Amino acid sequence: MNDIQSAVLRILDRELNLNGRAQGFKADTRLRGALPQLDSMAIVSLISALESDLGFEFPEDLLDGTIFETVGSLTACVTRILESGQS
Repeated sequence: MNDIQSAVLRILDRELNLNGRAQGFKADTRLRGALPQLDSMAIVSLISALESDLGFEFPEDLLDGTIFETVGSLTACVTRILESGQS
């Protein structure tokens, strides 16, 4: 697990009140549709927390439901943004 995935899991755990469960998530762990806590309001909070904690802004064209399908899809999106310098 890399640093970005660790940060994503930490933020998921905190924002969704998972009480440590997110630390056991793998890249293929489903998020959207699998976690009842991940509703539209939680997604807004999660986006805000990721941006604030990791120091970037999600480009609007990336904000679709597909990035929240799995831990891996969310981590890959955050990694692309951070590596592209769009922060």
